Amino acid sequence: MSPAPMRKDAARNRQRIVDVGRQLVNDGAPLQLNDVARLAEVGVATVYRHFPTPEALMETLATPGLEALVARAERALTEDEPWQALADFLDTTLEAQLTDPAISIVRAAPHHVLPRTTELATTLDSLAGELLDRAHAAGTVRTVVTWDDLRPLMCGAAYAATVHADGQETRLASGRRYLSVMLHGLRR
Repeated sequence: MSPAPMRKDAARNRQRIVDVGRQLVNDGAPLQLNDVARLAEVGVATVYRHFPTPEALMETLATPGLEALVARAERALTEDEPWQALADFLDTTLEAQLTDPAISIVRAAPHHVLPRTTELATTLDSLAGELLDRAHAAGTVRTVVTWDDLRPLMCGAAYAATVHADGQETRLASGRRYLSVMLHGLRR
């Protein structure tokens, strides 16, 4: 049985909360639910009713980006050239991490509070592992490399690009340079 549809005012308040949360995350500010309530001009109880924890709000913000990455990984698995499919997927992943801070935060979290986030993260890891397995089978990637190795390396490349470069374009260029070095090391 699906939940009852949300009242229009409740849906409007939820969207205001999400919009404020997105702005705070994009600005690099912490997600404090009391601050979100103040900035969204809603009651604190309203925020907590929709998002019981800051992590729930953060995961909600990351969901569209995670869904897009899952879709990209699924498309990559249909591509003919395993190495290029993996490299392009990793490039898309890096770009998502550098343009949507919520994705990096959620992907680096040791656990998730929303079942949908857990589902997306598990699916994404599984699909990425399949992409890597295809590249292994094609003989284009060193066999000692696992997705458990690549995932933190991707987070590290995104983090390094964020810390060592100012502005989104410079971060993307730096991140892609770091990814290129990493891909060069992976290739057989």
